[in-house]
This record gives sequence, C-alpha cells and structure tokens, in this order.
Amino acid sequence: MRINSFLAKCGLGSRRKVENLVLNKEIYVNGDNNISLSKEIDVDKDIVLYQGKKLKIANEKLYFMFNKPKLIITAVSDDRGRKTVLDFFNKDLKLFPIGRLDYNTEGLLLLTNDGDFCNNITHPSKKIGKTYLVKTNKMVKPKDLVKLRKGVMIDEGVLTLPAVVDNPIYDGEFYVTKIKIFEGKNRQVRKMFDALGYKVMNLKRIAIGNLELGTLKAGAHKKLSREEINKIFE
Repeated sequence: MRINSFLAKCGLGSRRKVENLVLNKEIYVNGDNNISLSKEIDVDKDIVLYQGKKLKIANEKLYFMFNKPKLIITAVSDDRGRKTVLDFFNKDLKLFPIGRLDYNTEGLLLLTNDGDFCNNITHPSKKIGKTYLVKTNKMVKPKDLVKLRKGVMIDEGVLTLPAVVDNPIYDGEFYVTKIKIFEGKNRQVRKMFDALGYKVMNLKRIAIGNLELGTLKAGAHKKLSREEINKIFE
C-alpha cells in the first residue's frame, strides 16, 4: 500500500498530515528517509520508523467525541507546554484530533486513530456541516444575517460559503446566534462575525453533521457507536 495510506492506518493523522511527515524526512523505511509519496509499503517486510519507533497498523479503529474546554490546545503536543486535548485521553490509544478548535473555542471535537475516517470528514468535497453557538456583544442585525447566509468576505478577498443562520436570541447577558458552516477555514466563524463588526464573546461548537454534543460535560469524552458515527454523514 502507498506510504501515506500506511501511515494514516497507523494512526499518525490524516493523509495530508502524514504526507508532510514524509516530505520533512521524519519517516524512515528500512533505514532510509529519502522517500517519495509514491513509495509502496510491504506491511510484512518493510520496517517503518517514526521518532525511532516501529509503526504498525492499528488493529482497532477508535472514534471519540470530546467536549473541548476553552484554553486547551487542539494538537497532539505543544512546544510551549500547554495542555492539549490528548491530555484527556490514554496516550496508548494513539489518537489524533480531526480538524481544530482554537484555543478560546469550546465544544465538540472528534478524535480517532483512523486516518481514512479523518479524510472523509475534512475533505472539502464532503461539505459536512458544523454548527456553532456564537455569543456576541450586540444583536446581529437582519441585514448582517442575510450576509452570513449568502457568504462573507474574509482574509482579503476570500468569500465564505453560504451558512445556515438562526435569528439571534438574548440569554440575559449576550446575544446568541446559531450558525452552521460547510467548510473549515482557519478561525472562520470568528472572522465572519468580525468582518461584520461584531465581537465574539464566546464560541462553542455543538454539532458535526447530525452528531450533537448534547449534555457531555466539558473535558469529558465518549466513545462513538456506529450509529452515532453515521449521524455525521447523514
């Protein structure tokens, strides 16, 4: 099998991520790290190393939903010593997060050891909806709701895809707008509201596809059933 597929099946991340490991010469095959992305791996004969450890395909595919608290890094590790989402899991599971929630964003995050599953969720062609609750410092005007539903210009000329947006409600402290987006640009929701002149006071992801966070407490995780996994793609 191709090197990227092998590494993804070993739980090192999505195919895009593992391809970077190969290009950065962090992967050794039979002692050689000068490897092309077309390299074929014989799983019975070849010795593949990453960070000095021999890799093997994970036997059990694992899928978790996690309620990420704020001030936690969505990464496998952090060079500044900050707490990451993997600090909430058994390290022996060799999980990695699917996509990102930024440092100040909370809510639903998926983790797995299945690189193919990660690709199915993150590939732009899938357009899987991600739903957020956005608390702002003032009510979003009707004309700006229309703009969110049609697409907002962010990042110097990048137009977002149309979003599904509910009318805002007041929770006694902030105005809360529910929005579903169908792409995953960096800090996209924050940038969309910022472009329209609204300060995001809190951002929480509550659903991916039709899989909802529900009552899962902050910092808690839950192993997903096949039925729950299917909800992501419905």
